[in-house]
Amino acid sequence: MSKAARMAERPRPQYGSDVIVDMLKAFEIEYIAVNPGATFRGLHDSLVNYGGNQMPEMILCPHEEMTVALAHGYARAKGKPMASAVHNIVGLQHAAMAIYNAWCDRLPVIVMGGTGPMDTAQRRPWIDWVHTALVQGNLVRDFVKWDDQPGSVEAVPDSFIRAYRLATTDPMGPVYLCWDSAVQEKKLDGEIPFPSLDRYPAPLPLQAPEEGFEKSLRWLLEAKTPVIIADWVGRREAGFNALAELAELLAIPVFDQYGRFNFACDHPLNLTGMQEKVLGQADLLLVLDVPDLEGAVSKRAQEKGARRPIPLLSPNARIINVGLDDLLVRAWSHDFNKLREADLSIMADTSVFLPELARRLKGEKEALKKKAADIEKRREQWSKLHAEREEAMGREARSKWDEKPIATTRLYSELGEVLKNENWVLTNGTSSGKENFYLHAGKFNQILGKYKGGGLGYGLPASLGAALALKGSGKLCVDLQPDGDSLFTISSLWTAAHYKIPLLIVVCSNRSYYNDEEHQERMAVLRGRPVENKVVGIRIEDPAVDFAANAKSYGVWGTGPITEPKDLSKALRDAIKVVKEGKPALVDVVVQMR
Repeated sequence: MSKAARMAERPRPQYGSDVIVDMLKAFEIEYIAVNPGATFRGLHDSLVNYGGNQMPEMILCPHEEMTVALAHGYARAKGKPMASAVHNIVGLQHAAMAIYNAWCDRLPVIVMGGTGPMDTAQRRPWIDWVHTALVQGNLVRDFVKWDDQPGSVEAVPDSFIRAYRLATTDPMGPVYLCWDSAVQEKKLDGEIPFPSLDRYPAPLPLQAPEEGFEKSLRWLLEAKTPVIIADWVGRREAGFNALAELAELLAIPVFDQYGRFNFACDHPLNLTGMQEKVLGQADLLLVLDVPDLEGAVSKRAQEKGARRPIPLLSPNARIINVGLDDLLVRAWSHDFNKLREADLSIMADTSVFLPELARRLKGEKEALKKKAADIEKRREQWSKLHAEREEAMGREARSKWDEKPIATTRLYSELGEVLKNENWVLTNGTSSGKENFYLHAGKFNQILGKYKGGGLGYGLPASLGAALALKGSGKLCVDLQPDGDSLFTISSLWTAAHYKIPLLIVVCSNRSYYNDEEHQERMAVLRGRPVENKVVGIRIEDPAVDFAANAKSYGVWGTGPITEPKDLSKALRDAIKVVKEGKPALVDVVVQMR
């Protein structure tokens, strides 16, 4: 049945919150993650008794932060938003970190909340006062694309349409809609006009001007050692495919920053992690959707307290920057990173820019023919370097194969082996992305990328959101889950069990918030103090958390802690069987610090 036919058959709304549900259905919002709250009780009733708890279906979460993180993960996997409902001021404050993560990650989440009644004469003593703000969206306005608080039922459709369109237009991001409880609970005495969504299309993507193509083509063909750095290109399949085509045409090495999965791991031109050996040779840098260019072209020097990055790129290299992230620069959070240097800056959507650039480049037949020998020489040079990286990783894994605690390289290798014949998706990984070299991903969206906000608690609920989005697709979802991050949102395991969300959760238990352990070691060395004290206030031990027992307490299949390397393969295979039966499974693995 078409969307128009479904809307024509919808029951007539009787209350304001019924109109909100009509909007959710019109935009085919599949799920809405909720933690119950009285300020959206009208909406809750409409979702169940008017909307039939279908399109959207409610997903109950034990904490508001999980509702937004789950929707964030869904957006990563599906490329479109789901909704989240949070309870007035208190729920919004709980959810704020997850909203910020979605903002930094440029992903659409429709966060909805209730408030009021705004009419003070209609409020109950105490509770309606401490749960009402003027204006509630102020709390998150600096890290959402838009917020609104419609003052009437008649204003709801326009508000929702604008919110959806803004959230899903690149650069994407979360939006916040606040529904006055009086608006939700208003009894309707007439028809509320329902707009035709065909009259409110999303804007066409932003393409580069002709000058951008002309200079980019000329500089790429002139360059002796061009290099590509990509971060968010893989958010669209067209960009992912065109990047591979462009790299192949000119034998350009690619460095993947993993904000999304941009380039096949096994491709001979994938030199991710080898920046120190390559960037100094580059005479042209094509930067694609990279907000943090400074971090991409430098190495960190933190010995003896020094923090300044050491540049790896030659100062004589030309830089072409293509992206849209400058459109979401705000004054409050400095998630816009250091000001980029560029010789040519192009405001364009890479998913339309790259296919056209590749098409035009293929048309330069004479120029490509003249450069054929140079291109093949480059291809041979970079392929050799790629092979060296692969050999070095293999040697590292073999040298640590039987070590205890289990080496992360063995964990990644074993995981790659049990997944090699599966249609898998990595929903969450480590901050370094080292596991990607052992998993051999090559398909669009096979790795959903690392999160950008830096706040803990993202991994587990976001992975559940991704697995929920891909439920029934035949894809095996895998969450490579840090233990410290797990503890922030561990109760989301209940949501996993209750809704039978098939997800393989591999907890990497190094029993430390280890990033800070490294910082404390640097401080101790710098100040001449005892290095052995670096573990105080950081280690997660005495007692060590039994994540498998924790999983079982929530109704999730669990095994571990796995401490013997020889037991790892069987534990992973047993867990995969559970996941393929349509249920979540957790494997707790005690691993080395890195």
